[in-house]
Amino acid sequence: MACSIVPARLDQVDTLRDIECAALELFRGHPAWRSYAASTPSDPETLADAIGRGRVWVALDEAGHAVGYVGVGVEAGEATIAEMDVLPSHGRRGIGTRLLEHACAWAAEAGYPSIVLGTLSDVPWNAPFYARHGFEVTEPTRDTPAQAAHREHDRERGFPMHLRVHMRRYLRPSTEGWTRWPAPAKLNLFLRITGRRMDGYHDLQTVFRLLDRGDEVRLRVRADGVIRRRTEVPGVAEADDLLVRAASLLRRHSGVAAGVDIEVAKRIPMGGGLGGGSSDAATMLVALNHLWDAGLDEDALAALGRELGADVPVFVRGRSAWAEGVGEQLTPMTLPRRWYVVLNPREHVPTAALFQASELTRNAPPATISSFASGETVENAFEPVVRARHPSVAAALDWLGAFGRAQLSGSGGCVFLEMVSRERAEAVVRRCPAQFDAWVAAGVGLSPLHEALARHRKAV
Repeated sequence: MACSIVPARLDQVDTLRDIECAALELFRGHPAWRSYAASTPSDPETLADAIGRGRVWVALDEAGHAVGYVGVGVEAGEATIAEMDVLPSHGRRGIGTRLLEHACAWAAEAGYPSIVLGTLSDVPWNAPFYARHGFEVTEPTRDTPAQAAHREHDRERGFPMHLRVHMRRYLRPSTEGWTRWPAPAKLNLFLRITGRRMDGYHDLQTVFRLLDRGDEVRLRVRADGVIRRRTEVPGVAEADDLLVRAASLLRRHSGVAAGVDIEVAKRIPMGGGLGGGSSDAATMLVALNHLWDAGLDEDALAALGRELGADVPVFVRGRSAWAEGVGEQLTPMTLPRRWYVVLNPREHVPTAALFQASELTRNAPPATISSFASGETVENAFEPVVRARHPSVAAALDWLGAFGRAQLSGSGGCVFLEMVSRERAEAVVRRCPAQFDAWVAAGVGLSPLHEALARHRKAV
């Protein structure tokens, strides 16, 4: 059957859950029925989060109707098939194979050496199907910590463990040469402007907090030296795109003759103060330095990043940090585990106009790391200006402020609220009004970009 595999959309959550429920009926009468029925369909917030991270794909028939889907998870650094279902009415048509191979291709391009799943040994479309597609049963004695935790969870759910098997498929690099690289978002946990420099820039102080979600960049090395962007980015000409500019800058500096095809999945709102363009540029520098074997060290890459933008170096270095100067003087910081409700009011805030605002405070006294750590330093110099000029951002701050100390990130327009648990953050997101987009992200100690670099280095 002809079908297309496309990224899932947030407005398809209910449709995908309906597919799960339809597929569940195939297990009625099986010893695992009660266990499956108790956990089906998937939690809508969990499914929406996976879609927002770009890890769910839908099979569409010729009429554009969803007939199946697959979701990939990442647990303890390991890729997993989190869920895969096809409508029973569309079984035995190759849709499951298409979905499975798409998920495995994503994991391989992202640098994962293998992908794992849990399934049933006696159901033809379970373990026997996966075995035909390169999966092998793994014994409990060889479980990774994530697999061991899953087995224990299965026991708690009452699964018939004599029928439950875990399987692994070892992956090969993409035959077409593609690799995938994350470009994480950031938050500014405070932002203070302490003066204006002779060159027209401003001295500032801030804490960059890297997050576990963001854009995704897909790259394929070319031998002909051409740097080509294959994804249209609304409002950004190819020559002006930081992805293309970063690749060109690295090639000029390193003397590499190769080129690259570039695709990007934009998930960080443009003009949102989350560092999307800067993070994309840093990902290009770090990834292409590896793929082109350019041989630059981190200091050299950070220096190149500074030529592209003040926020690029922190993404190159890949750790949350205290920043001074124009944002390039970085002191790595170890921050406590926290979750963040991030709210997008869907209003682009131009940074240049804010820096030119006459009401912007430019001479605040310098803060210290200890004043930030104590909670004394929390303000964002741009917030009063943004509140006055951008009503949607002000409304987002007011709504989120009902749950705690809402803050502006960077120059906006996205706002955020720090939470001590994921559950509390998700509870706030569930109450978000339709005028805003909201999601939960975790602060990370090491950038997902650097985790990906380590995976790709091992794959060589």
